[in-house]
Amino acid sequence: MRTESAAYDGAMSTSPSDRFETRAIHAGQEADPTNGAIMTPVYFTSTYKQDAPAQPRAGYEYSRTSNPTRTALQDNLAALEGGAWGLCFSSGLAATNAALDRLVPGDHVVAGNDLYGGTYRIFRRVFERYGIRFSFVDTTELASVEAAIEPATRYVYVETPSNPLLRVSEIAALARVAHAKGKLLVVDNTFATPFLQRPLELGADLVLHSLTKYLGGHSDVVGGALIGNDPKLREELAFFQNAVGGTPGPMDAFLVLRGTKTLHLRMERHCSNALELARWLERRPEVTRVIYPGLASHAQHAVAVRQMKAFGGMLSFELAAGLEAANTLASSTRLFTLAESLGGVESLIEIPASMTHASIPAETRRAQGLADGLVRLSVGVEHVEDLREDLEQAFSRAHAGATARASTAKI
Repeated sequence: MRTESAAYDGAMSTSPSDRFETRAIHAGQEADPTNGAIMTPVYFTSTYKQDAPAQPRAGYEYSRTSNPTRTALQDNLAALEGGAWGLCFSSGLAATNAALDRLVPGDHVVAGNDLYGGTYRIFRRVFERYGIRFSFVDTTELASVEAAIEPATRYVYVETPSNPLLRVSEIAALARVAHAKGKLLVVDNTFATPFLQRPLELGADLVLHSLTKYLGGHSDVVGGALIGNDPKLREELAFFQNAVGGTPGPMDAFLVLRGTKTLHLRMERHCSNALELARWLERRPEVTRVIYPGLASHAQHAVAVRQMKAFGGMLSFELAAGLEAANTLASSTRLFTLAESLGGVESLIEIPASMTHASIPAETRRAQGLADGLVRLSVGVEHVEDLREDLEQAFSRAHAGATARASTAKI
């Protein structure tokens, strides 16, 4: 098993191939030297025997600081993103927290105005209290980003595709804008995954993931990661990883490592299912807008074609009848489970205004283009016809319910 320091020295060297599919299965992993076990062991230990005081064996002394199972996952993720190093955390928000821990009072962040609600919450309700300032702009508009950068800006922080409006920001162009002013570009790559998009290769300085989503892939683990190339940035972030202690346990690391082995297979089905459903939804009379980067109607479709291998498993659509109709539809599905989160093999449906983005004030949501009647789908890997039929019957049930309510109102 490689040591923590070996992971930093060259995560990519563990890969026998530059092809993604092979890296997903082999990078960061070796057969156990004691018994030949193929799968990475789950090291359930909080501490490690030292050969002498301050001389830990193989670089491990305490599992908050490092654990061999976590090292294997960090190496694997770095290889998949094309980075020199990776650091894992107990959740995606713990990874976000570590990135923000580098900032001091008076520092400033330019962020996308279409962010996951939990990210918006930690920005506004946690770090603003400590004197960190945030400006929220449309990161698909380079002029808006450039105008928002000021001397105190430390990060340009972007999700692409964004959650839940699936806006696609041009990473290479944002990197040029940020670097021209001496700022770092942080890209949340959770929706795309490294199979579809690799921000570091496009100029980003730091990539963030919620490992809970596609990289874990089975809705059975919560985790987060930061990946980059700059050794000084790694040193700073590793300090906060250890000092704050928001690290994953070895079983969590193992579950994500198991998930990455099939990432490429799952993403191909996620993408094909989502594209087919998006095209079908565009023809539904109840739907006023379908938001999916793979559609020619998407505002940043051309950007998505340039920087993504395919267009992901997430799609959103708006219902003309608003929030009540959206809530009824989401409560009427049978295969699509009404639940928060995303990226698992099973399909999920949720209403951002009522669920994942409820922490954002309603007037702020609407100003950013997040309509009350927006429905978000995490399209799984089931047979696409079963998914289409489920939505079909949900539309029918929602329509019947609306008709019954209207008739009752007239009585």
